[in-house]
Parts: sequence; C-alpha cells; structure tokens
Amino acid sequence: MRIPTWMMSRIGPVLLFVLFASASALGQDPKLKINNLDKLASKAAEVVDVTLDEPMLKLASKFMAADEGGEDAEALELVKGLKGIYVKSFEFDKEGEYSQADLDAIRSQLTASSWSRMVGVISKREGEISEIYVMTESGGKRILGLAILAAEPKELTVVNIVGPIDIEKLSSLEGKMGIPKMGLEKDKKSKSSSGGQDAKK
Repeated sequence: MRIPTWMMSRIGPVLLFVLFASASALGQDPKLKINNLDKLASKAAEVVDVTLDEPMLKLASKFMAADEGGEDAEALELVKGLKGIYVKSFEFDKEGEYSQADLDAIRSQLTASSWSRMVGVISKREGEISEIYVMTESGGKRILGLAILAAEPKELTVVNIVGPIDIEKLSSLEGKMGIPKMGLEKDKKSKSSSGGQDAKK
C-alpha cells in the first residue's frame, strides 16, 4: 500500500503545529496494541507481519552496518535510535474481509491518548482512509513515536514506529522492514530540484 505523495508533502508544515500544540506524552507508551489484527491473516492473500523490538533492531543494525557507506547509511542512523518497528499489512482477494471494528480498535488508541493526528485523508468515493499520527514528549521537543493507518477496500496496513524519529530521514526506511512506500524520497528530490531552479532564477 502506498501513502499518497501529496499527503506526505503536507507533513512538514503540519508537524510544526503538532510539536507545539500536542499534549504532554510523559508516561505514555508509543507502542500500539495491534495483535488484534492477527485474526485477519487467515483471510488475506498476502500478509506482512513485522515485529522488531529493540534487541532485534540492534541485530538488524549490524547487518545494515556492513553497507554503512552505501544506500542504507541513512536508514542505519535512524534505526540506531529506535525502540521498535511493528507492521501489520494485509491484502485480500475480495472486499469486506476486515471490519470497522478492526479499524476502531487501532484508532481508539490514537485518539484517546497523547497521539496527535498530523494528516487524515478519507475518500468515500474510493473507500480509502490514510492517517498519520505522532506522539511527542513534554514540550514537543522530540517525536517519541509515529503511527500510520491506511485502509482500502482490499488492503489494510498499520505501521507503528517507536522511538525518536527524524521525519526528514524517514524516507530512508521506505520499502525496508515492512514499512510501505510513502513517496517521501520522491518528494524530497522534487523540493531539492525546485530549490535549485529557484536559485538559478
């Protein structure tokens, strides 16, 4: 499942608001309870189930370190500070295999705590939902966790990243460790190219 690029391009401005407006996350746990979705595995044609806690991330970092000078260098730097990466993604052959209750079980955790929604897109025409949430520490100085909820008629994906996250470097994890393509890298290049053209003018 791919998060719309135009939606991701709005993260920067919205994030600034979130950092200053969000409630204190002191004592809150950015790890979501998503195991209730395991029951969907038997109905799905394709399943991605990623559970990487801190010890597993350290092990993964060792493998990535072998290519430290390559394309995984930025991803390695980001992973070193994380506490966990958890992904549940299901692709079904037909519609109606997951319920509204499945979505509500995840969303209720995000709306009844110190999470703040950065972006929310609902397409009734396509039957699609894409939401991105962040949890920040007291004062909004640092991001403690990020959550992505993306649903389509035949697909459901939940991504939960626990630990300090640099949004600017998040694109380095796209397509790795079960994290879906979100169009961040493309958006960064587009902005860079645009900046260069403006400079020439």
